Amino acid sequence: MLGKGRKVSGRGETVAANYAFGPHEDDVIIKHRLLTRTTTTRGEPPLKKLQKKFTSLFVELDKDDDNYGDCEKLAKAFLQELSTFEIPLLKSKAVVDANLREKHNFDELREEINRQILQAQTDIEMLKEQLEDAKIERRHKEECEAIRRLIAAQPPRSQTLKIISDLEKEIAALDSENTASSRMLELRKKQFALLLHVVDELQTTIEEEQRSLIEEKEQRNGMEDANGAPEPMHVD
Repeated sequence: MLGKGRKVSGRGETVAANYAFGPHEDDVIIKHRLLTRTTTTRGEPPLKKLQKKFTSLFVELDKDDDNYGDCEKLAKAFLQELSTFEIPLLKSKAVVDANLREKHNFDELREEINRQILQAQTDIEMLKEQLEDAKIERRHKEECEAIRRLIAAQPPRSQTLKIISDLEKEIAALDSENTASSRMLELRKKQFALLLHVVDELQTTIEEEQRSLIEEKEQRNGMEDANGAPEPMHVD
């Protein structure tokens, strides 16, 4: 048996509700009803009633007596019961056909939903790519804007060209001054080398003159010594 809890409002208590049959028993009963065309669990099944009508008619027909009237009554009763039994069958067939159509419609709807899901996934992927492209484009725009602001913060082109021209002139003047300084330095080097040469020659000349003076002095001293020397004394 299957027990379910039912909550009573106002008291917060749970009362167990017991059912006569469980899920498995319910399935068996429903299957039996569908096979026997029984709508309730009470009473004689229609198929059994139809079988009894047919059996009664067959038994009556099998008799040798003159029972045409009874056979006709039993035949009418059997046909009536058959008609009664056929109506639920037709209803069941209509329900089955409706269910088949509904299933077909559901399959078509499911295919359409699946197609829409696939299309939505494709659209999402495409939108993701577009979003990524938009992010890249926005980043490029921001970089361009930053460069534009940096360029705008710089002085005008004419002023920059003027500054460059002034710097080039200053560089040319420094180059000229450097060239003149190099020439002057080279001239000073030559003059200094010439001065050193002259000083060297002068020093050599002075040394030669000093040697000449010393030699002349020595010669004069020798001559004076030779002329002014006392004669030897003779002792008688």
